[in-house]
Amino acid sequence: MTIYNLGSINIDHVYRLPALPRPGETLHAQSYAQGLGGKGANQSVAAARAGADVVHLGAMAASDGWVLGRLAEAGVQTSAIARLPDIATGHAIILVDTAGENSIVLHGGANLALPAALASGIGFGPDDILLMQNETNLQAETAALARRAGARVIYSAAPFSIAALREVLPHVSILSVNEIEARDTFAAFGEDLPVEGLLVTRGAEGAEFRDLRGGQAWHQPAFAVEAVDTTGAGDCFTGWFAAGLARGENPPTALRHAAAAAALQVTRRGAGDAMPDRTEVLAFLKARG
Repeated sequence: MTIYNLGSINIDHVYRLPALPRPGETLHAQSYAQGLGGKGANQSVAAARAGADVVHLGAMAASDGWVLGRLAEAGVQTSAIARLPDIATGHAIILVDTAGENSIVLHGGANLALPAALASGIGFGPDDILLMQNETNLQAETAALARRAGARVIYSAAPFSIAALREVLPHVSILSVNEIEARDTFAAFGEDLPVEGLLVTRGAEGAEFRDLRGGQAWHQPAFAVEAVDTTGAGDCFTGWFAAGLARGENPPTALRHAAAAAALQVTRRGAGDAMPDRTEVLAFLKARG
């Protein structure tokens, strides 16, 4: 079983500040770092470190080869990543305060210029999973292709857009949203969504998964940790949850492992580079009883 991830690849420029700037305010950064990011790359790394077989579908500039190296080091297959001339790799300006909260400015770059033929050669199978987020083009086309092949489609509806969600929703198996996105989704489409499952992440309150066909729901509390950087925590959770499903775990087990992974991830600086591996997560859970 393979997880194909149609996802963004970003270079994160991270500035640490005593507080997030107010409108019109200029602050000196305490530090600067560059790392791997993008919701797609984050989820690919999280799922790969969870032990899944992950193929990333995306695009980046012809330069920035170190990005491919980081993905490959995490166990992500990169052969389906297009290298585009004359267009920048997607990137983000991330401001992080001393409490670990963040503000992000995103430039899509190559993520919004994925070539039309990128996914057409992928041989999706009925046991496969397609992960997607709202940071690339080709979402609805690729989702439809995957569903026709019998694969499950897990869609992270972020950055949130009603128009993007409306286009892709007929092809989605599991919708992944945070609490605010869930509320906006229900307001637009009602609570009787045309999907098999709904994953709702609630930050410090944990997460829940609703089986909309069977009528069951499971809640997973968050593990209490001292957060250093919350960037990518939701991506970590979703990537680990997808990997759990790919491994055949039931929803409660997949939720528990994902919550542990996200708890570890927020104790480290960075996004994609901070994703924990399976050994670390199992050790964390054993220590927590």
